[in-house]
Amino acid sequence: MARKMADCRRFPSESNCSLTIIGEEEEVVRAAAEHATSVHGHEDTPEFRDQIRDFLEPEETYSMGAREQEPMPG
Repeated sequence: MARKMADCRRFPSESNCSLTIIGEEEEVVRAAAEHATSVHGHEDTPEFRDQIRDFLEPEETYSMGAREQEPMPG
């Protein structure tokens, strides 16, 4: 199975979070949900985990870069 990535730098953040999580899809969804709950104040719901899953990128797209300016929906 291909590895996936969730990168906080892709979204505006008051804390300027720079965490990147890379691993198997379910590992990344679980870790990203825990991070989003504990650090960014999101509520961990099945719908939120589906939203995280929709934002995952293939590991191959990983690159250091500047923070995106569009807000994360929801």
